[in-house]
Amino acid sequence: MYSKLPLYGKRIIITAPRVYAVRLSQALINQGALPLFMPTIETNILEDFTVLDEHLAKINTYDSIAFTSRNGIDAVSQRMRKLKIDTSMLQQVHLSAIGKDAELLETLGAEVDVVPTEPSPTGIIHELAKISDIAGKNILVPVPEVIGIPEPDVIPNFLAGLSDLGMNVTPVIAYQTRSLDKSMYNVELDLIRQGKVDVIAFSSSAEVSAFKKMFDNESDYQKTLIACFGPYTGANARNLGLNVSIIADDFSSFDGFATAITNYFN
Repeated sequence: MYSKLPLYGKRIIITAPRVYAVRLSQALINQGALPLFMPTIETNILEDFTVLDEHLAKINTYDSIAFTSRNGIDAVSQRMRKLKIDTSMLQQVHLSAIGKDAELLETLGAEVDVVPTEPSPTGIIHELAKISDIAGKNILVPVPEVIGIPEPDVIPNFLAGLSDLGMNVTPVIAYQTRSLDKSMYNVELDLIRQGKVDVIAFSSSAEVSAFKKMFDNESDYQKTLIACFGPYTGANARNLGLNVSIIADDFSSFDGFATAITNYFN
């Protein structure tokens, strides 16, 4: 019986981009929830790939590539195909990726060298720090261009951490992250203001910043529980003034996020 499921009837707003929201919604549905899609950000391809293409054309000059998101992997692999650069070239560099993103690289025929135990950019730094001769290595990092919101500190902190290891760090813009206009969410925003939403689930710091832009008064969403997918998103949400009630300990998958929300209600 669905009514026996722990999140039965709970309305949960998902603010992640659609590609991620689908996966999170299925994990919540499995627990009985009623997920509502309200992506506050979207990822877009670049209008001009000139700089990215220049770096991919000389990919053999890099010792490492560190991917912090699936979007970066998609952008790089698509441009390599467009430029007729065999994705097997990725085998010639040391690759780092987070969680299930590593599986995406493997479908391209690339072996991932670093998949950190802690599924975060900080986890990548911790693993690279264990390599004795890491200083002086050239590392390429595909990063987003953030539009419409302040850039969260996650990527800048990651780049700084790589530099602290003594690596020669080259960030290259590979895709865009853009905040969405609140006008498309009149129904969802009204439900939040009326206290008819049980949980708002954030999977990234950028989603939190974009969400806050949609409200004139913080009191509009204070009746709703705030859940965050891991400690970094949780810390940034708190720094932005949100009262965070739920933070997933297991942030390696959306199943872990759904479990954290379930455990709170249990």
